[in-house]
Amino acid sequence: MKISHIEHLGIAVKSLEEAIPFWENILGFKCYSIEEVADQKVKTAFFKVGQTKIELLEPTSEESTIAKFIANRGEGVHHVAYAVENIEEALAEAESKGVRLIDKTPRRGAEGLTIAFLHPKSTGGVLTELCEDKNGK
Repeated sequence: MKISHIEHLGIAVKSLEEAIPFWENILGFKCYSIEEVADQKVKTAFFKVGQTKIELLEPTSEESTIAKFIANRGEGVHHVAYAVENIEEALAEAESKGVRLIDKTPRRGAEGLTIAFLHPKSTGGVLTELCEDKNGK
């Protein structure tokens, strides 16, 4: 698997409106994008910290995985996302090494990235996202 960098850290929040001021007013980061990913029932806000991004995730439905995460664990770090060169090869390699996949097939994520998740039961308890920028951003 060819990982180039940490693409982003995903943080589950109840409300972007309530969370964004901390990141902007206290930490001094600028929110550069807010986007709804309807099929994942989530609204995202992004901040850049060097090469790495912080993604705040607000559920848009009680049925979303983020709403369930917050109900079970509260707000906080949800996942770590890594940028990979070839997401299909990365998934095949992970599966061949016994890693349980949440997504056997990559799908569209926020910012137009192609994404797939690895199950935390196979990754030391950390929900792991693989991301590939197939748009050349």
